[in-house]
Amino acid sequence: MNKIVKYILIGLLVLGALWAAVFFIKSNSKSAITYETSKPFISNVEKKTVATGKVVPEEEVEIKPQISGIIQKVYLEEGAKVKAGDLIAVIKVVPNEQSLNQSRGRVRNAELALNNVKIEFNRNKNLFDKGVISSQDFNTIQLQYNQAEQELKNARADYQIIRVGSSGGSSSANTNIRATVAGTILEIPVEEGDQVIQSNNFNDGTTIASIADLNKMIFEGKVDEGEVGKLELGTPLKISLGAIEDVELDAKLKFIAPKGVEETGAVQFKIEGDIEIKEDLFIRAGYSANASIVLEKKDSILVIPEALLQFDKKTDEAYVEVSVGDQKFERKDIEIGISDGVNVEIVSGLTEEDEVKQWNKTEPIKIGDEDKDKEEDSEETEE
Repeated sequence: MNKIVKYILIGLLVLGALWAAVFFIKSNSKSAITYETSKPFISNVEKKTVATGKVVPEEEVEIKPQISGIIQKVYLEEGAKVKAGDLIAVIKVVPNEQSLNQSRGRVRNAELALNNVKIEFNRNKNLFDKGVISSQDFNTIQLQYNQAEQELKNARADYQIIRVGSSGGSSSANTNIRATVAGTILEIPVEEGDQVIQSNNFNDGTTIASIADLNKMIFEGKVDEGEVGKLELGTPLKISLGAIEDVELDAKLKFIAPKGVEETGAVQFKIEGDIEIKEDLFIRAGYSANASIVLEKKDSILVIPEALLQFDKKTDEAYVEVSVGDQKFERKDIEIGISDGVNVEIVSGLTEEDEVKQWNKTEPIKIGDEDKDKEEDSEETEE
């Protein structure tokens, strides 16, 4: 009885081992992968870079006051189109008390001097009429009288300018802030009641308004130091705007900065390009934009997709595998040129007749076969 049980256990162990071996073989066996091939072809390749930046006016003029005071009235709004000489705002002068007092004293002194000279002038005129004094002496006293009159006029004009900002006979008062160029008002950073400071040798002054011609725009961006050496003035640019979809503007590179600026560990160089504005397109100053720049271009050259390339781990040289028979491939070293990120130039090593192995092809998973294998395994288990 013990021998029978022993034989039964041995038989069960043998069957279990056989079943495990069959299951392991089936679960780990894979069909051979079939690789597809593709041939090199003739195409054009452009090596490009993209510079990020913005669209700004070519010239932006800041209007600053020639006198300090308080904004009394603003006549225009941002976005208004102006011509040179148009009135933008008016300033109310707040005179300096000390300067005002000194100017008032100067007027009084000029009046006293004129009165004194006038008395002398009248007395000498009577003497000259009677022939007592010579014409030379009379001309001298007349000159002094005229000078005293002019000094009084100047003193009164200066006093008027200090007190209200302009003399009564002035055709263009300093208190009137006018546009100096034609264009569009981009910004008016002040409001009525704000205090402003005049522009002088020691202070830039308060900006009343900024004006620019929106028909003359440029692209302002930055490129990396590794690409700036390949740029040339006059290179065509393609400008795409973030605010306007499906619009691409033509431009020409007109400026490359001679000095770079380090940003986040990389040296960037400023570039500028003149944009050709379309008549039916309105572009606002400050739009974010990208400029596509062609660094290198070759026409009608032999290329292959970059996905077919492999690189030697030791030499870092490029190579591909070329078909030499049914699913048989051999390595072939090649020399590559420029690339646009999709296709790469073949300088040497391949011809249009070569069939290059596609590395990215994998064996598709067959759901039906998997289910069938599972059913067979289940039936064996039940047995």
